Amino acid sequence: MRLQKIGILGGSFNPAHQGHREISLAALRLLGLDEVWWLVSPQNPLKSSEGMGEFKDRMASAKKITKHPRIKISAFEARINEPRTAKMLPKLIESNPKCQFVWLMGADNLVQFPKWYQWEDIMDTVPIAVFNRPGYTYRALNGPIAHKYRKNRLFPAADGKPIPQFALTPPPCWVFVSQTAHKISSTHIRNFHDKAGNTCS
Repeated sequence: MRLQKIGILGGSFNPAHQGHREISLAALRLLGLDEVWWLVSPQNPLKSSEGMGEFKDRMASAKKITKHPRIKISAFEARINEPRTAKMLPKLIESNPKCQFVWLMGADNLVQFPKWYQWEDIMDTVPIAVFNRPGYTYRALNGPIAHKYRKNRLFPAADGKPIPQFALTPPPCWVFVSQTAHKISSTHIRNFHDKAGNTCS
């Protein structure tokens, strides 16, 4: 049996939104993935707990917005009580020996990637697909990660054809996917609802 190629989109999903779904659909289409799993974090170590929704509510928002049979919602981080990606990934791989994983992230996350716990271990563990996000593209592609791993970057074909074997490429390797350009963020959604709530009160 061939390995299942799985994209991992980790995050707080506070709340989940169409940008998350757009990245997932692009990953399925362009990277030849079988599924995308959203790993809802109980608490991102780099984010404040202030304003963070209840875990069950964030799981519910993720399930509500996916609406796709090949996008799955997972509480794996909460089950093993490990929100740090570098520590979580080896356990995820060990728990799913028939899967080959790809880490999915927005360009904004590549900009702050040097702040992640043992980020170099993550680069050495799985291929990473970085998705375009307006306002972060230049910094992502000209930042320290892109520079350090410039020889490990793969480039899609000029005609935009998929890279179906990306998940099977030995890390470190990464690719920049330009076909996504969603500006919305969870912070924007929360601020909008806060202002709407204040207006109506």
